Amino acid sequence: MGKSHLSARRTLVKLGIPRTTFYRWYDRYLQHGEAGLQDQSPKPNHVWNRVPTNVKRKVVDLALKETELSPRELAVKFTDQERYFVSEATVYRTLKAHDLITSPAFIVLKAADAFQHKTTAINQLWQTDFTYLKVIGWGWFYLSTVLDDYSRHIIAWKLCTNMRAICEPGM
Repeated sequence: MGKSHLSARRTLVKLGIPRTTFYRWYDRYLQHGEAGLQDQSPKPNHVWNRVPTNVKRKVVDLALKETELSPRELAVKFTDQERYFVSEATVYRTLKAHDLITSPAFIVLKAADAFQHKTTAINQLWQTDFTYLKVIGWGWFYLSTVLDDYSRHIIAWKLCTNMRAICEPGM
């Protein structure tokens, strides 16, 4: 093998290879020879937070015993009983994988063009609305309004810089 007039550091700079990478390769070469320089999968051999199969089996068993509980309720009950935390999402995915999640029965409602019982005078029905807007340079503002349905007049409004639920006089 020939010798280079450049130092190892300068050679690595020219090649664009970080010194840490070179020394990691060099250590693998010293430990395993050329086989240590083969491409390696960047993926880990195991997932650190994978729920063990026996835990999933216990979740399914509990779900089959407690059929009226939602995934959230099952997660809480399982954590309390087994002293092993599983999230609601984990319970849901586990039950879905075992075809134990049923689709909810949806009732489709179509909005009417008008209210069935229209107001005939002021103060029969008030509507509330909350909205927010961002003023550049000033931040977020939150607007709360109360509107009389019959007259369509705004009865009260409040503009705030936060969404705290503090009811102050005058609102």
